Amino acid sequence: MEFEKLILLLENRLRLPLPGKEAHLQMAPHPINLKRFDPNLPSNHRKSGVLLLFYPIEGLAYFPLIKRPQYPGVHGGQVALPGGKMDPEDLNVIQTALREAEEEIGVSRSTIEVLGQMSDLYIPASNFLVSPTVGFVSSVPDFVPEVKEVDRIISFSLSGFMDENIRKQTLLDLGSGIRLDTPYFAIDGEIVWGATAMILNELSRILEDHPL
Repeated sequence: MEFEKLILLLENRLRLPLPGKEAHLQMAPHPINLKRFDPNLPSNHRKSGVLLLFYPIEGLAYFPLIKRPQYPGVHGGQVALPGGKMDPEDLNVIQTALREAEEEIGVSRSTIEVLGQMSDLYIPASNFLVSPTVGFVSSVPDFVPEVKEVDRIISFSLSGFMDENIRKQTLLDLGSGIRLDTPYFAIDGEIVWGATAMILNELSRILEDHPL
């Protein structure tokens, strides 16, 4: 998928109404936790920002995903977009996403052009409201993973992401008797599911409605 055309499309499309819940539901694990979509969030919910960052390789669009190290907690070992919780010094969640990307994958926030934001998504398991920021850099980044937070960085083409054959379904056993019938994206040998898959599916829906 051509990088320059993608950037122009997203710059315009992100100013318009987004698929939001409809897109998120398509990749939500079953049984669906409807707390994700309750407009009345817990008063103690935490804000976080993630970054969907595009860059060109031979004129085509790519974006990075990260794999978290294994650690105790609900997101250990999972594949995600670069990002994390909002710090008190962050003016907004866009700054959070840029700061976290710089810390986790080594892309200087000063080099990133912000195109806009996609729909927020609440994660009941961790009580985070995730706000995805979309941006780009004009050349291939020199990625540097933060070893404590990033096990590996996955560089994936947008054309590969739009291939229907990477959409799969599986039963995930999360322990404690919890099993989820889970749609996912099969990316570079990894199962990309949950909130990350739901966020990425909104991107997919945007591009399906406006093919390049």
